[in-house]
Amino acid sequence: MEQYVIKGGVPLSGEVEIGGAKNAALAILAAAIMTDETVTIDNLPDVRDINVLLDAIAGIGAKVERIDSHTVKINGSYIDCLCVDYDSMKKIRASYYLLGALLGKYKEAEVALPGGCNIGSRPMDLHIKGFKALGASVELRNGAVAVEAKELVGTHIYLDKVSVGATINVMMAAVMADGKTTIENAAKEPHVVDVANFLNSMGANIRGAGTDVIRIVGVESLHKTDYSVIPDQIEAGTFMFAAAATHGDILVKNVIPKHLEATSAKLLEAGCRIEEFDDAVRVSAAGTLHNTQVTTLPYPGFPTDMQPQMAVVLGIAQGTSTVTESIFENRFKYVDELTRMGADIKVESNVAIINGVDHYMGARVSAPDLRAGAALVIAGLAAEGITVIDDIHFIERGYEEFPEKLSRVGAKIEKVSTEKEIQKFTLKVS
Repeated sequence: MEQYVIKGGVPLSGEVEIGGAKNAALAILAAAIMTDETVTIDNLPDVRDINVLLDAIAGIGAKVERIDSHTVKINGSYIDCLCVDYDSMKKIRASYYLLGALLGKYKEAEVALPGGCNIGSRPMDLHIKGFKALGASVELRNGAVAVEAKELVGTHIYLDKVSVGATINVMMAAVMADGKTTIENAAKEPHVVDVANFLNSMGANIRGAGTDVIRIVGVESLHKTDYSVIPDQIEAGTFMFAAAATHGDILVKNVIPKHLEATSAKLLEAGCRIEEFDDAVRVSAAGTLHNTQVTTLPYPGFPTDMQPQMAVVLGIAQGTSTVTESIFENRFKYVDELTRMGADIKVESNVAIINGVDHYMGARVSAPDLRAGAALVIAGLAAEGITVIDDIHFIERGYEEFPEKLSRVGAKIEKVSTEKEIQKFTLKVS
């Protein structure tokens, strides 16, 4: 079992380059199989979830050629199996995107039920509702979702709840349906827009992505394209919060500042200084951090994927803050770990009441999921003493070269695999 070991108390300073958005890339990779021509995708993050999905796409027969760690060519004309029964797929949530992609192209698919981080109930009922509305039959069997249609026909679909996954999946299924499809109450996240832009670059006819009504006119086929994935707003936000928690000064490069507006606004409220450039954001926190209130909401609201990182910053801010989680019910599993580091947090239902403390103390903690794991890394960077974080496989699902990037801005962090290496690191930094 590998771990991160961190010597905290060092203000981070310098520049960091943000990679491609994992959440956009996963859906785009699935959509790439919808044409029989070769698609080239770059600015991919080199993280576990991406590699698992690429293996699964190759596993159903598609030709997958890795040009380098951030670029891939995919040709879906070689697909010879519409059943994705791949053990690793159960470990990532994005496996369900292959349902929409295969259904849209072949009118048939069977995909193992998705897994990923256990941060709450994320049912597929809205996906299924959309597939059925388009004319598909849906059956749950042997731990998999099977969909089939003689033909897909455009229709009007109202999503009872804003859902990024359902919006993207239904959008993919509808792009080659017969006629017009309207998706109301659609998710507006940047990666929904990126997937729509990618599909349009292949010849789809999608309008309204980024608003709550998406209109799709079905086309007969899709064609090749070259496409670059948008920057990862969650990775960017994580480094922004790391700057705040360590009272540092970081220029976060290769970002779209508009995608970070909710994050920037809360950091300003907490006492940070924010400077925006065309493709970069600078965060500095020389003074005292202040309490504030945060509620997670669908985009353009404050993202649920930034909630644990925000809570870490507020845990060492003056006064009492509240963090209300309105998206996932199990998103506070990191609180017990953060309390071991000296935090004063009480969770009541979906609200965390945070009384700021002077500092965190190094401890041995475990990452309960992807974003909470990143938040614990930030806490370790801000803490006095040594912090060891177990279960870092969660973190590596979504952050490429995390310790290396942090080291470049002054963090004292290493990836280790034995107690001897932890002791060696401790002696080196003491």
